[in-house]
Amino acid sequence: MTPPIVSIVAKSGTGKTTLLEKLIAEMKRRGYRVGAIKHDAHSFDIDREGKDSWRLTRAGADTMLITSPEKLAMVKQHQAGEEPSLAASVATYCGDVDIVLTEGFKKSSMPKIEVHRRERSETLICRGQEIDPTLIAVASDSIQDIDVPLYDINDVRGICDLIVERFLL
Repeated sequence: MTPPIVSIVAKSGTGKTTLLEKLIAEMKRRGYRVGAIKHDAHSFDIDREGKDSWRLTRAGADTMLITSPEKLAMVKQHQAGEEPSLAASVATYCGDVDIVLTEGFKKSSMPKIEVHRRERSETLICRGQEIDPTLIAVASDSIQDIDVPLYDINDVRGICDLIVERFLL
């Protein structure tokens, strides 16, 4: 069974990662197994030049795994423009968790919580020029007149309660 997915979205520099870190810690405190997926719109490289894993990937390995007693990391090559869908990635790699929290994926059809800071932007991504029907809440440092629940940007317990009630009970 595929776990539910909730995406944390915002403009760059708004605090997506900070909120996600706190949500993961709170979910873990409550006993849930949590997967996390970060979307990078650009190319990224987790290997460091000269390391064995980098050398194997550079040599042409289509899939390269590095394992240890504590963790496993994978570099899987795909053709440019053939990025796997979020749902496919979750189905393939996250079958052992209760929920997947993502950072980014603002164009996905998954439920979203938008992080907003008034100093960063006056408008919301999901309630700007277009209305994103997948928005389930906003975490902000300012009052917003919106049609979904509004949380203080630091109300991690409240946001976590929403996620648990909507997706895990």
